[in-house]
Amino acid sequence: MSADEVLGRLRAYREHDAPTHGGRVLSYVYDHGLPELDDVAAQAIRLLQPVNGLDPTTFPSVALMESDIVAFGRAMLHGPDATGSVTSGGTESCLLAVKAARDLWVARGGVGRPRLVLSTSAHAAFHKAAHYFGLDVTVVPVDMETGRADSADVVAALGPDVALVVVSAPSYPHGVIDDVAVIAGAAADRDIPCHVDACVGGWVLPFWEEAGGEPLPQWDFRVRGVSSISADIHKYGYAPKGSSLLLFADSELDLARYFAITDWLGYPVVNPTMLGTRSATSLAAAWAVVQTLGTDGYAGLTRRVVAATSGVVTAVEGIEGLRVKGERSGPLVAVATDDSVDESRRVDPLLWTAAVAERGFVLQGQPALTQADGTCIPHTAHLTITPVTEGLLDELVPTLVEAADVARGHALPSPEALSHTGIPDPVALADGARAGGDLDLTTVLSLIEALSREDSARLLSAFLQRFTAPR
Repeated sequence: MSADEVLGRLRAYREHDAPTHGGRVLSYVYDHGLPELDDVAAQAIRLLQPVNGLDPTTFPSVALMESDIVAFGRAMLHGPDATGSVTSGGTESCLLAVKAARDLWVARGGVGRPRLVLSTSAHAAFHKAAHYFGLDVTVVPVDMETGRADSADVVAALGPDVALVVVSAPSYPHGVIDDVAVIAGAAADRDIPCHVDACVGGWVLPFWEEAGGEPLPQWDFRVRGVSSISADIHKYGYAPKGSSLLLFADSELDLARYFAITDWLGYPVVNPTMLGTRSATSLAAAWAVVQTLGTDGYAGLTRRVVAATSGVVTAVEGIEGLRVKGERSGPLVAVATDDSVDESRRVDPLLWTAAVAERGFVLQGQPALTQADGTCIPHTAHLTITPVTEGLLDELVPTLVEAADVARGHALPSPEALSHTGIPDPVALADGARAGGDLDLTTVLSLIEALSREDSARLLSAFLQRFTAPR
């Protein structure tokens, strides 16, 4: 194929994607609305395209760029002595935080199987880390109304077998900041590391109050006991996908994330991240964006996010049958059914999400979950607010209202009714989605609620395996 043919096919493939610019997808993408920022990132990617990030002694540009980002991040997060790395994303940052804590726990004499303590709202990446690295997980339920775990319950779960406790700033599902000061302080008293998952909030919350947002509790390295923080540059850092910042408060824990070996016939291997050979392009793009925006640029973009978030929250609070879920802080908004109104006037958030999608905006549905204490957190619609949302409020708000009018009074099939149909054939679901170019996400989320979590996880894995397989 010629270059024109190759690029033509790639453009055709891209036509199947949701739009990454323009603010119509309120999840997954973080649109700054600055074309010049995309341009400088693209040029940085091209400059570093052939560089191997494996060895910064051979390619010192890798170390120089990473050092600049770490310096910016530790100033932003108030950790003047913090050290760390740029990783490939939030999941890798979370994995490394758990790996470092586990290895330090073992080095300090931990015996048996270590434990990870977190709340129901903590990101799934920590469950993945526990699965990969052999930790047990204690999950503390969150309060039905606030969306926050009781700090006393989290502290009560701490013990000598705990390698790490995790808190969120904010949690992804409901945008709630955990009680970082109480939990991290109690962890410090027990010599247990505390990781703050600020993958979403790390590059926006530091500027939130200055930008006119609501006052926030302290959650960063100013808090006693915070030992590490993950903050994704490819979220509200506005870099292209593939970059996160992981910082540690002290060098001992930071060093525990490394993998090093000289006991083989090849070159000495010293890996600060999960990967060995790694592209330097995402690092270069992140570096270019951070250098271009600087503190003033981030503050300016955050002002737009604050204004847009206020507009969306006000709109949702004015829609009969819906309510904002949890004691949210920051740019994430979760929307649930308002059970205080008559049943005929209630709006199901998953049906609302589907009606909004038909009108050109993509929200994210989140299934209900029954917690360990028997309480059920209802399903919600999730909205990630970005700078470009501000310029779309005149279109978005009427769309949210109109979609609620369409969905009001209608209900999803009950989990009992869905469970009678059994587990659907994932191959048929995937083939239908491929053939039709669409997937009924409302039905999928309803199935997740109706099936056991083990069955739904297997179903979705088999679906994605088939969906991405060659034809």
